[in-house]
Order: sequence, then C-alpha cells, then structure tokens
Amino acid sequence: MKVMFKVFIALSLFIGEGLFASSIVASVNNVDITQDEINEFLSTQLPGSNFSLLTEDQKKTVVSQLIDSKLFLEDAKKMKIDKNRDFIEELKKEKEKLMLAFWMKKKVEEIVIANREAKVYYRDNLKKFNQPASVKVRHILLSTEGEAKDIIRELTKHDNNLKENFIALAKDKSTGPSSVNGGELDWFIKEQMVPEFSESAFSLNKGEITHYPVKTQFGYHVIYLEDRHDAGAIPFDVVKSDIIKVLRRLKFKKKLAKLSKKMKKTAKISVK
Repeated sequence: MKVMFKVFIALSLFIGEGLFASSIVASVNNVDITQDEINEFLSTQLPGSNFSLLTEDQKKTVVSQLIDSKLFLEDAKKMKIDKNRDFIEELKKEKEKLMLAFWMKKKVEEIVIANREAKVYYRDNLKKFNQPASVKVRHILLSTEGEAKDIIRELTKHDNNLKENFIALAKDKSTGPSSVNGGELDWFIKEQMVPEFSESAFSLNKGEITHYPVKTQFGYHVIYLEDRHDAGAIPFDVVKSDIIKVLRRLKFKKKLAKLSKKMKKTAKISVK
C-alpha cells in the first residue's frame, strides 16, 4: 500500500478536486477507474456506502486500493495467467454456472403475475406482512461523555441545517464504522440494538437529536432520527414487488419440475 501510495501521489497531480465528482476518477496506464467501478467495489466492502459520501482521505485510500488492483492485474496478464490450464478449467466452470444463472433468471422473468393474484396472496398471508415499529437513525460514537456533550452543543447552535451538520460531524468525529456514511444505520427494531440505544432512538421525533449523551458498552452516542415506521400491516403497494417475486419463484419451481420431466424423456442419461 505504501509503494502504491507514491503512484497515487503522482496521479493526483492530474486528479483535481473536481474530478472526484466526474465519471473517471483515475487512470492507470491508460486504463480508467470510474466512479461506478469504485461504488461496486465499496458495495462489497461497506454495503450501503457511496464514493461521494467519503471524506477526501477515504477517497484517496479507496482509489489507491483500486490502483493496486489494476497494477496487479497487469502483472497477472504478463504472467499469462489466462493461458494456465487450471485457470481455463475454472473459467469454463464459472462460465457454465453464470450461463445457468442467466437462463434461470430469464425463465423466471417470463412468468407473468396478475395484480389480482398478488392481492389474493397478500390477503391470505396478511400475518407475514405485519411489521413491528422500526426506526432509521444516524449516530456519532465518541469515547467520552465530554466529547458527546460538545457535539450536542455544536449541533444545537445550527438547528436549521441539523441533518447536514450531523452528517459532517459524524464523518469527522465519529469513531464508529458508520462514520464513512455520515453515521447512517440501517432500519432496525427495538430488539436489534442494545437497550440504551434503542430506548433513546425510539423516544425521538423525526428530525430530532438526543439532547444528552447515550452511554452504551461501545461508548457515548449522539443520535439523530431520520425516519420511523409504526407497527402494523405493510401496505400492499409497498410489498407488491416482493410478492410478485415470491409467486414467480413458486410458479418457476413447478415449471422447472415439468421441464425436467419432459427433457429427461428424450435425453440419454446414464447413472453409474
């Protein structure tokens, strides 16, 4: 990484601050590294993160890692790894797996589910669509109560831009892994978090922060409530696409059994 950081420094002479917002972020020996490629990489490392949400130092680190990958791939090509017999065999297996996956996807998408059919499934399985109360929050994790109080004082000074200021402070000050996303956490129900954190989060109104540090085993938290869902049945329109996927899979399973039976009648099969 240290060696490749020198490469990044050289490249950074050509990468202006504004270029981070463009589609091409860097280039290694005429091979471009795009924002889409970086976001795809981030989705495997930090699900839910986005390049545009990272700090400048974090952006540089991620770009440096992608530069490493491009240079290592160059070396693999020079070694003619793609001509290696074992590589060719593995590639053939992966190609066949991918082909089968795409075939199944196409077959599933061919199945049409009527709106009436989806509504009947929703009505008959209403219990499946009952949801407990849940919230979506951002938080800033700090080591001491004093630091947390300072953050709260800072945020209450600028109440008009509370969310924007919270995100900026989370990126800059939070010691938690969610700092890269401005402290953003996924939706959760009460039972999914430690009691102190959940009680504070669920007591907030939308767009409000905790006015006192929330102490847990991890440190001191300042919490901002982004949104909440009350307990009850999830509306049909919200779950319609998921219901269609379920019904397609159920029909596909039957369709697959019939197709298997039909093809086996004409195929030459020998089991030893």
